[in-house]
This record gives sequence, structure tokens and C-alpha cells, in this order.
Amino acid sequence: MDSRYDIAIIGSGPAGLSAAINSKIRNKNIIVFGNVDLSKKLIKAPKINNYLGFYDITGVELKDKFDSHIKDMGINLIYEKINAVYAMGDYFSLLVNEKMYEASAVIIATGMEFDKPINGELKFLGKGVGYCATCDAPLYRNKVVSIIAYNKEAEEEANFVSEVADKVYYIPMYNGEYNINTDVEIVKDIPVEITGHEKVEILKLKKKNLLTQGVFVLKDSVAPDQLVPGLLIENGHIKVQRNMSTNIDGCFAAGDCTGKPYQYLKSAGEGQVAALSAVLYLDSIKNGI
Repeated sequence: MDSRYDIAIIGSGPAGLSAAINSKIRNKNIIVFGNVDLSKKLIKAPKINNYLGFYDITGVELKDKFDSHIKDMGINLIYEKINAVYAMGDYFSLLVNEKMYEASAVIIATGMEFDKPINGELKFLGKGVGYCATCDAPLYRNKVVSIIAYNKEAEEEANFVSEVADKVYYIPMYNGEYNINTDVEIVKDIPVEITGHEKVEILKLKKKNLLTQGVFVLKDSVAPDQLVPGLLIENGHIKVQRNMSTNIDGCFAAGDCTGKPYQYLKSAGEGQVAALSAVLYLDSIKNGI
């Protein structure tokens, strides 16, 4: 792994991939974090008629063209979920479970997080609520932990936590077979609220309550303001300038996460602008401007 990348791009939809190819064209050392399907929203589209040059095309067909484009340019995706991004002054630190990456600039292209937080989730964030079980597992040694899981990737995190916690409840929000350690209790129920006094004490479910000292909410993506502490949010979206810069120097954003309209072509255009702006930012630092 390189010690530090020029640009880290979080997201592999139209915005993220557009940012990637435009950064690559300008000879920047990039790393792109994404999904094996590139964009879950994209592959579900039955028909696309408003993407210039690709008329009457399905989402899967457009996804395949995106995939072919980035592969031809030698752009590889890292299939890991970023848990947090910290501005460290002249660079950013990106946390992926037990690993860490560094980049001089960051482009956020995570799409729009449509799932509303559970009641009490934001109130107790950092007080028993977290989004990375493997990161915070040592804090819950010999304690009771509840994991609300929205995808199968959470199973590995649950198994890891079970090795240090006294008790682990696993509340899957998806159907299927669960590859879970035998000492993890699977609870098929719906989370309603997280409560407590100064810290988490109870996870209220639709059918019963769980006494717990920690709750991990494991989704496909973390809300932008939780992903990047200090990031300015306006009306539920990342606030950006016309050059796609945010309130944090060196941090740019593009696509649905910056606001409506939620359109593929708009996202691709913003990804290009974000990449060009990030390149200008890096060049200005290099030249001491």
C-alpha cells in the first residue's frame, strides 16, 4: 500500500467513477472505495433514457459500460467500507476496520442515505452507539453488545465482537442464511429505539427489549456528517460550492449526497468538477499558493 494517495474517492456510482477517471487522466495517484455492483441504485434501474449517448439502456447495461471504462484505464476498486474520515491538517486519514489509508484530498460520492436513523441513534452516538464493530470491539470486552445488521458483511463483524464481548445479540434486517458463531444470539425483530441515561442501556425492539451496553448499526454506508466529523450538512445533504468543495479544505463531494436532482448524468458531471477541483487544490499546495 502506498504511504499516501493524492486523492481518495469514496463511492463507485456515476459521481465516484467520473471523479476517478478524471483524476486518473491528470496523473493523480488515486484509491477508489466502492461496491462490487458499482451502484445498487443503478443496477435496479429498468430503463434509462436521459443519459446522453446511451439511450434506451438498462441500469445493468450502463453499469457494465462503466465497469469496462474503468478497467480499460487501470482503475481498480477497493471493496471495503470506510467507517470514518478524519481531517488531519494537510492530509486525511481513512479508517477501514483495523486498517487505515491516507490521502491528501478526499471526494465523497456515497450517494444518498435514505434509511432514517433509529430513535436515539444519534443521541447516543459515541455513548454506546457506533458504526464499526471491529473498530470499537475492545471497548466492550466482557460486556453485552447488540448488532443491527443491514447486510451480510456484518456477520464477520459480529463474529469478531463475540470473541471479546460477554454476550452478542444479532438483529438482521435482511433474510437468508446467517454465518454466525454459535454463541451469538440471532434476534428476528424490528429495532424501535435506543434508550439510556448517559450511555446506552436498552435497545427497544417491536416485540421485546434487550439490555445492552453497546449498539452497532451496520449499514452499507454511513451518513456523511457521521463519516466525516465537522462536515457541514444543509437540508440533509452535504453543502458544497459550485466547485464541489465542502467546508473542509481538501474535501469535495459529488452526486446524490450533495442534493437533488438525483440523476445519473448530474452525478457524473459533479464527479468531474470535484476531480478537477481536487487536482487544482493539490497543485496549489504543491506550489505553495
